[in-house]
Amino acid sequence: MSLSPSFFNHRRCTTLNKVFDRYASIVFLLLGIGFMWQSTTISSSAYGSTVGPNIAPFSLGALLVLLSLRLFYEVLKSKDQSSKEEKLDYKRFLIIFAAAFLYAFLLETIGYIIGTFLFLLVSFQVLERGKWLKSILISGLFAVGVYVIFVVILEGSMPGFPSWLS
Repeated sequence: MSLSPSFFNHRRCTTLNKVFDRYASIVFLLLGIGFMWQSTTISSSAYGSTVGPNIAPFSLGALLVLLSLRLFYEVLKSKDQSSKEEKLDYKRFLIIFAAAFLYAFLLETIGYIIGTFLFLLVSFQVLERGKWLKSILISGLFAVGVYVIFVVILEGSMPGFPSWLS
């Protein structure tokens, strides 16, 4: 086996990725614990809603803790793999980043259901072109489903549809 310079660069890159992932998982674990801890200081109920403002930060903190533990476990479990180097796809990243920015910026203007549907539809099409019916169904069901769970079942408040639409 010939040990070319590209072999050493790939091995170094893989090692650096594992080190970065390990430290990132620890940082995200601490952030998640911090979110959960600080969310307990928020009042437990909001006016007109049975779902308090502390639910979302606590849930996101718990999710971050679980995902960081999973990442740490995966890094410990993984072995050095000499597979081909992956090329970063900046175009897809920038498209999804722009869609997320527009989603956050226009959420109150176009409402949660339409905004989430469009964001997910764009993201699904960027990640996997074609399969329009599948993308439309999943995006629509997710947007409406989360809205129904949060607003109807949990009696929270969220801008469902824009005011100019009704």
